[in-house]
Amino acid sequence: MQTKPSLLRISVALPLSLFGALILLPFVAHAMEQPFYVVFTARVVIYAVAATSLNLALGYGGLVSFGHALFLGLGAYSVAIPAFYGIDNGWIHLLVCIVACGLVGLVTGAISLRTTGIAFIMITLAFAQMGYFVFVSLKHYGGDDGTTISATSKFFGCDLGQPNTIYACALTVLALATWWMARLRVSPFGMVLRGAKMNARRVNAIGLPARRYLLSAYVLSAILCGIAGMLLANLNAFASPSTLSWIVSGDLIVMVVLGGLGAVHGALLGAAALMGMEEAIKHFTEHWMAIFGPAIVLIALLGKAGIAGFLAGIDARLARGRAGGVWLVRKTAGEQP
Repeated sequence: MQTKPSLLRISVALPLSLFGALILLPFVAHAMEQPFYVVFTARVVIYAVAATSLNLALGYGGLVSFGHALFLGLGAYSVAIPAFYGIDNGWIHLLVCIVACGLVGLVTGAISLRTTGIAFIMITLAFAQMGYFVFVSLKHYGGDDGTTISATSKFFGCDLGQPNTIYACALTVLALATWWMARLRVSPFGMVLRGAKMNARRVNAIGLPARRYLLSAYVLSAILCGIAGMLLANLNAFASPSTLSWIVSGDLIVMVVLGGLGAVHGALLGAAALMGMEEAIKHFTEHWMAIFGPAIVLIALLGKAGIAGFLAGIDARLARGRAGGVWLVRKTAGEQP
């Protein structure tokens, strides 16, 4: 009984409509003979997966990680390094990605969570920069110039180096990640995370180790971000240390904040808005950054709860309007003789 009305809310209908548009886009692009739209939108979807991973740590757990690009880069090199030796088995790439991101996330998370606030932000940034310089020093794999991936990941005979294949795979991962985030939000684990975000001491006081829950969320976030990096490497057929730069981490934070902290669909909305606006402005001027920066600041000031919060506010106003209309009708009916 409650599902149908919820689907009529703008905050739910718009993200679902966006998912529907993403499903139809390859067919439209093929009909228009514009493969660029598939490649560009695949990049948006992949960054939405990475932003979703950060939303788990930042939006649910309140962990302002300024080094999530570390895991994006690890995922990319989980494809690039085996491919350098001619290994194109996607399952091996995935296994290397999960193990590498999981272990690095566990170690860096355990150390970082011993701090809070600005110290946590700086130490996660430091770990990401350490990873950046490690891959820059690997001259055998291209060093600062990066390395081309000649053997992209193959699953069940499907080559992720093909634009349509990587698009379908990335969209499937995003859909599953979004569904998982929705279920996680109302699960006991998710509630503990959200409670630790508000007051970790109270969570500890009731016998729940907040740091362990936050560390688990950080590791899961690292693995999901690594999978996004793996998809990005297959899309570009290239891996570079620039993927681990602090600029990429900053972009992910902007996507999460712009879409809405802790919102289930916030990462998708933020990635689509940020990258779509960037691409649109580039078509009009070469000095697009002079317009892009102030536009992001203005959007952040006007909608502090992000796009998802703005849509939820519209739903609330519409609900109050409907409630007021029903009250007026009932009052009028009661005054009739």
